[in-house]
Amino acid sequence: HVQLVESGGASVQAGRSLKLSCVAQGYAATADCMGWYRQTPERQREGIASIGSDGTTTYADSVKGRFTISKDNAKNTLYLQMDNLQPEDSALYYCAVPFFPGRRCIASEFGRSPNNYHGQGTQVTVS
Repeated sequence: HVQLVESGGASVQAGRSLKLSCVAQGYAATADCMGWYRQTPERQREGIASIGSDGTTTYADSVKGRFTISKDNAKNTLYLQMDNLQPEDSALYYCAVPFFPGRRCIASEFGRSPNNYHGQGTQVTVS
């Protein structure tokens, strides 16, 4: 059983901040790697952040310095703090867990590989 439920998406003006949340249940709650990716109809899936079980984080260059991934293990919740949002950040955001444990826990893998459990997504629109 795997369940991931994202929330926190909204429509905001450029320069503002949002914090996305993802509650994990089942296998996802104990995964050794979690991440966020985003997708629009015009662009390929882009892996933007990852966090390993040891707390190591990685980011796509497009969000480095503006986005922060974190995890509250007690609440089984993954977060993505997004600051200084820009119109190009508009997308459907998904939290994800790799199908197979042991995969490299880096942001780009969540974009490159389709083999992830993910939630229903939460929409972020920046104008």
